Amino acid sequence: MKMKYDTVIGLEIHLELQTHSKLFCGCSTTFGQEPNINCCPICLGLPGSLPVFNRRAIELAVSVALALNSAVQQKSRFDRKNYFYPDLPKGYQISQYDQPLARGGYLEIEFDEESRRINLERVHLEEEAGKLMHAGDSIFDSSYSLVDYNRAGIALLEIVTKPDIHSGREARLFLEDLRTLLLYTGASDCKMEEGSLRCDANISLRPVGSTALGTRVEVKNMNSFRAVEMALNYEVKRQEEILSADGHIIQETCHWDEEKKETIPLRGKEGSSDYRYFPEPDLLPLTLEASFIEKQSALLPELPRQRRVRFKEHYGLNGKEATLLTENRTLGDFFEAAANDYSDYRNLVKWIQGDLLYQLRESGKSVEQIEPGLLVELITLLNNGNITRPVAKELLAEMVLSGKSPHKLVQEKGLGRISGQEKLLPLVDRVIAENPEAVENYRRGKEKASAFLVGRVMALSGGRADPEELSKLIKGKIS
Repeated sequence: MKMKYDTVIGLEIHLELQTHSKLFCGCSTTFGQEPNINCCPICLGLPGSLPVFNRRAIELAVSVALALNSAVQQKSRFDRKNYFYPDLPKGYQISQYDQPLARGGYLEIEFDEESRRINLERVHLEEEAGKLMHAGDSIFDSSYSLVDYNRAGIALLEIVTKPDIHSGREARLFLEDLRTLLLYTGASDCKMEEGSLRCDANISLRPVGSTALGTRVEVKNMNSFRAVEMALNYEVKRQEEILSADGHIIQETCHWDEEKKETIPLRGKEGSSDYRYFPEPDLLPLTLEASFIEKQSALLPELPRQRRVRFKEHYGLNGKEATLLTENRTLGDFFEAAANDYSDYRNLVKWIQGDLLYQLRESGKSVEQIEPGLLVELITLLNNGNITRPVAKELLAEMVLSGKSPHKLVQEKGLGRISGQEKLLPLVDRVIAENPEAVENYRRGKEKASAFLVGRVMALSGGRADPEELSKLIKGKIS
């Protein structure tokens, strides 16, 4: 009988904090500048240079830890993590080891329509490494690599989960929810394409029913949440095949090859003893007063999960609607601002999640650039019968591009609703005369023919005719 295995996954998430200067010096953190211009003796580790704490980085780190329900330590310590790699100019990294900034914590996620709690091991601060740029398509076929130290020394927050994740899909859902939470705190822009949010995964298999952890493999170079899911699913299959053939898993670090869609061994996996941690001699222990931690807690915004619950209870939204509006903090803010002036909340959500988001994608604009009151004005015009639905959609597109009031656009473009027999009958007569086949089909009982004729009149009127009145006029004329 074939052995069955449980998948055990722990994640290490690295988050670049949104500070203007680096963790221990005043160098700029601006992304995309010329290589090696945002460097100084401190972040390059030159003799005689001394690091100094960046207070803003500590504030942001504490905020994230509190949002993740972690226990922020009033006393923590920085250590030297010793290893040689070209992107590490000092030959060591200033990090935290046995006395981290925060311990424990958790994040609740929805998985298979059930709430799952993913527990955390720790949250700690460290400095970022530089960036290697390989001459070939990948690290494996490059004849040489160039090093950019602009990134070296940027404030980095590491979030380490316990091995509570059991599939690639669950890992992806956790990361998506974590990213939303982090964006709410304002601690980072979380741009994976710029490297400000990265994830490594440790994965192992164990026989079903066993509590012992198997030999773990670390997977790196996953540059999207989709890549995380694919890489972990691949690794599960690979390890299952090895174990089913009575083979042994090697503890190693693997590189996810996006082109080949497979993991490739990179090097043996180090243990903590290999890094020869010892207390950083140039920094005193970090001591946080209780009042400092309390202040950061008070500054936290309403977080996504709590906001989702409130949206359902207060506005009567369903789970899908509440989730959509809380995945993006600014979209939720837009909804609430509009809801202050418009009480049909479900209709408001339909406009936001449908037409508005479509127009934002088409125009390349963000929701922050749109005044909530303009959308309310547009919907009210439609509800009051001043414009038709096709005209409302046309106005929305123009409103998003120009920022003009729907009222003004209606006046400028003459887009008010056309109604009354005096204005509509000439259009109806023309369409009936031009479409005898559709008229005959309607007389034979084909209702779709009536809709076709209404559509032709709507086209003639530029979408301004009242469709209900049109339908009655057309049916009356034909009858």
